[in-house]
Order: sequence, then C-alpha cells, then structure tokens
Amino acid sequence: MMKAIVYTKYGPPEVLEFKDVAKPVPKDDEVLIKIHATSLNAYDWRMMRADPFLVRISGFGFFKPKYPILGIDIAGQVEAVGSKVTHFQPGDEVFGDISGTTKGGLAEYVAAPENRLALKPTTATFEEAAAVPMAAVTALQGLRDNGRLQPGQKVLINGASGGVGTFAVQLAKLLGAETTAVCSTRKMEMARSLGADHVIDYTQEDFTQSGKHYNLILAVNGYQSIAAYRRALSPKGIYVMVGGSATQLFQALLLGPWMSRGGQKMGALTAKPSQKDLLFLRDLIEAGKLKAVIDKCYPLHEAAEAIRYLESGHAAGKVVVTIGHD
Repeated sequence: MMKAIVYTKYGPPEVLEFKDVAKPVPKDDEVLIKIHATSLNAYDWRMMRADPFLVRISGFGFFKPKYPILGIDIAGQVEAVGSKVTHFQPGDEVFGDISGTTKGGLAEYVAAPENRLALKPTTATFEEAAAVPMAAVTALQGLRDNGRLQPGQKVLINGASGGVGTFAVQLAKLLGAETTAVCSTRKMEMARSLGADHVIDYTQEDFTQSGKHYNLILAVNGYQSIAAYRRALSPKGIYVMVGGSATQLFQALLLGPWMSRGGQKMGALTAKPSQKDLLFLRDLIEAGKLKAVIDKCYPLHEAAEAIRYLESGHAAGKVVVTIGHD
C-alpha cells in the first residue's frame, strides 16, 4: 500500500482525500518511481473541477473522474523497471510529465512509461526538477514551435510570473528575443531578475492600448480578448494562447483561424509531452542557463491547500508538493 491524494467526484479542493491505495506494479515498458516531489499545473485543478466541460467528454469520465490521482509533473528515484525498459535502472533519479497516461503523481509511487521520463538534472533538487516538465515544455513549444521566435524579434509574455511564464521569460531571452513581461506590481522585480528587457504592470497599463507592436505574443494568462491581442501584434505577428480562461481558449480555437488572415496568425497551443524537449531543458538547467522558480512547497497531505493556492492566481512561479517517505 501507499499514501495518495484521491478524488472520486468533480468539484473544489475539498473533494481531495488523503488515503491508502494499492502500490502500483510496473508493466513491461514502465518504470516504478518512488516520488519525491510533484508540481501542480492549471491542468490539475481543471481536471479536478472538470472545467472546461470538455474534460468530461474527452475520456476522463463524464459523471465522475475515471483516473483518481492528480499530479502530472514528477521527480523521484527509480525503484524497479519493467522487462522491456532499456534506458533506466533502479537508483536512477528521473523527472517527467505523465499527463494522458492515466497515472498521477500526488502519491508515494507511480508506474510511468519510460518514454515520458529523463534523468533528473544533476544540479537540481527533486523539487526544482518536478517544477520543470509541463510548464517549461509548454513555454518552449509555444515560443520556438508555434511562435517561431527568431533572434532580435520582440516578444510579449502576458502572465510572466506564473509557472509557464517564468520559464518563458528565460527561454525567450535564450532565443535572442527582446522580451517584455506583463505581470502584477509585486512581481515586476522577479520578472526583471529572470531577464526581461521590459516589464509592464498590468494594473497600471494596458499593453493592447499602448500602440506598441510585437512579433509574438505568448498569452499565459490575462483577461484580454483575442481582438485586443491582435491589436498589439505586428502585421505578420503571431499570437499563441497557452493558458487562460475557457472563454479565451474557445476564442483562440474558434475565432483564431478566421482572424489569421492578412499575415497575422492567431491560435492556441496544446503542448505535447516530449522526452527530447525534456533533455534539451535538462541541459540548459545543468549549464546554469535556466532555473525553476518555486513559490511554495506543501507536504502531500496538504495537497488540497496547494491546489487552492494555485487556483487563486497569486503564485509567483511553481507550486510544488513534496512526498515524504517514512
């Protein structure tokens, strides 16, 4: 048996229970990991609440959750490997994104496919490594793949102080862009410390009304409509929505293709777990070029409080849950 955070119905953090469940057994292509830390993402509270409703009709359970353990970013130590596993062995320290695998990281152990994992950066703690996978890969794919960011271009990151945003600011600078970060007053100094060339306090200034234009806008959070974002784009600029409200998501998916005319491109990114991207990010971390920003750490039994804090929208960087093994 093992300790885990389990939910059997959709709803607020109160639906989460701390209880004993069966310890998993790895399949032939899986690795059994003793988890030391898992980080939380908006993905987790959206699954917990079935918000947007699309969650219910996408195979995760219409009336109640089909997969009872949340947490997709994990870091820990390999305890056992399946017969077909070739890249890892017991004792290896690993990290990865297990979204879409039906597994969950808010537990003492998880059996995960080896193709979702990479060796943990040697210079990072388990907490720092757990903060990386979904947020940093989302930032990387949004900037490099969908945003096609080139050296010297101007990029604006709206929601620069959250999990994805803190990685996006650093990666945009590494890609050679002139980087503008949008965040609240109290987080401006942090954005500057991560390398932002310009910082806009959204409580004081609306960047969509400033008359300035950007080659790429990465929308991680914020309240602007897709039409407002379009106003701040250069004639051939790209808008990539990677986070925000359900309304903003549907605008990007439904209106984006229609508005992508005359040179501008408007759309949403659905980030995909990538072992190759994980390895790329690991190398940057080990070279001292990229770091995880962690706001708070909570013990496993306080996971509901951790998700409540993440949902509040006030986190500066990532929220991490640590798994103690007694």
